[in-house]
Amino acid sequence: MDERSVILIVDDDPDIRKVLYLLLRDDYTVAEASGGEAALKYIEAHPETDLVVLDVMMPGMDGFETCDRIRALSNVPILFLTAKSAEAD
Repeated sequence: MDERSVILIVDDDPDIRKVLYLLLRDDYTVAEASGGEAALKYIEAHPETDLVVLDVMMPGMDGFETCDRIRALSNVPILFLTAKSAEAD
């Protein structure tokens, strides 16, 4: 049985998901979702998830809405990932 922590990467960009997967796969079990709806389905099916790395800017359901909806299901820690650089963001 795999005792490693599970990290869910949520990003609409497959290249970013791949880079994060490659960086994390040796130490963690890594799951991927290409958007908010897929992330919600994953969390519902896998409540044991230890961390969500969540993109802010996604088409459809953005990262903030996804976060709110994940919070309704789970208290899993969420780390926002963004390319935004303005202080207001």
